[in-house]
Amino acid sequence: MRSVTLCVLLCGLPLGCVRPIRTDSQVSLTGPLNAMVTADVLPKRNQSPVEAMPVGRRHAVGPKIALVDVDGLLLNQNMTGPYSQGDNPVDAFREKLDAVAADPDVCAMVLRINSPGGGVTAVDIMWQELQRYRDQCHKPVVACLLDHGCSGAYYLATASDLIVAHPTTVTGGIGVVLNLFNMQDLMGMFNIASQSIKSGKNIDMGSLTASLPAESKKWLQDMADEFHHRFRVIVQRQRPAVDTSNETTFDGRIFTAHQALERKLIDRIGYLDDAVNEARRLANQGDAQLVLYHRPSDVARTPYAVTPNLPLQASLFPVNLPGVERCRLPSFLYLWQPDPTLVRVGGL
Repeated sequence: MRSVTLCVLLCGLPLGCVRPIRTDSQVSLTGPLNAMVTADVLPKRNQSPVEAMPVGRRHAVGPKIALVDVDGLLLNQNMTGPYSQGDNPVDAFREKLDAVAADPDVCAMVLRINSPGGGVTAVDIMWQELQRYRDQCHKPVVACLLDHGCSGAYYLATASDLIVAHPTTVTGGIGVVLNLFNMQDLMGMFNIASQSIKSGKNIDMGSLTASLPAESKKWLQDMADEFHHRFRVIVQRQRPAVDTSNETTFDGRIFTAHQALERKLIDRIGYLDDAVNEARRLANQGDAQLVLYHRPSDVARTPYAVTPNLPLQASLFPVNLPGVERCRLPSFLYLWQPDPTLVRVGGL
C-alpha cells in the first residue's frame, strides 16, 4: 500500500516539476511511471540515541554547556511515519534532558526555543520534565528565545533560571485556544451529511458537523478559562516581578522583546551567544565548551542546528483549508496561531 500511495503522489506532480522526495520509509515502485524519478531514502531519525556534539572549538574534555533545541509545534505525537521524518517533541525533549543529566561534565544548560507553542498537556509535560531536571541536577538553565517564544513555548521558558530574548523575538501569548469549526456548509457543497450515532447528548461536543449550542460553548469556555488560569499562576509564580494587576499581560497578546522586558516577562535582550555566556557565568565556568544534543543522523555543526519534525506531506501539499487543517490540532492549545499555515510548522 505504501508503494502504491507513493506512486500516486509522484504521478500527480505536474510534468516538468522538479521536487526532491525524501522519506524515512522503504520505497518500492511498481507499474509504469510517466516521469523520471530519483528517490533519496533516509534512515529513520530516531534509530540512534541523542549524543553530545561539540560546536565551536570542538574539544572533547572539560566542563560543558548543554544546548537543547525546542523548535516548531509542541505536540505529544510522533512526527514520523510513512513518508515523513522527525521526532515526537515531548519524547525527544525528555531524551535530551536525560542525556544531559547523565553527563557529569555538563555545568549548565541553554534551552534554545523557537516555537509558537503547542498542546496544553504536551507543554505542561515538558515544563514538568525541565523542573525535574533542575531538581535532580541543581544546575543553571538559561532559556534563549529566537523568532518565536509564544504561549506554550513561553510557558516552558518560565521553568528556567533566566530568559534571554533575541532583539526581534515575538513572545507572550499567555492564553488558550480551542480550534472548533462548523463545517456543515462546506460538507453540504460536497453532498456529505453527518450520520453519527451517539449515546450521551454531549459526547460530540464541539463537532465540526453542526453549530455549537450555547450550553456547550459555556462549558468549553469554562475549561479554557481553567487552563488559562493555570498558565497565569505559573507565570506569577516563576516570574514574581511581573505586574499581576496589568491584565494586558495576560490577555493573550504577543510582545516584542523590548515590550516583554518592560513587563518583566524576560530578563534581558541578547543573542544566542549572550545566553551561552550567561550560562557560563551562572555556572562559574568561563571556559566551558558548548555541546548540542542531537542524533548522529542530525549533525550539529553550528548552535542553530534543528531537530527535524516535518512530514513529507507538508512539503508536497502546501495548500490548506483553515477549518480542515486546524480541526486536526489536539484539544486545548497554548498556541499563538494567527495564520492556519502555522500548523505546517509541526507537520499537520
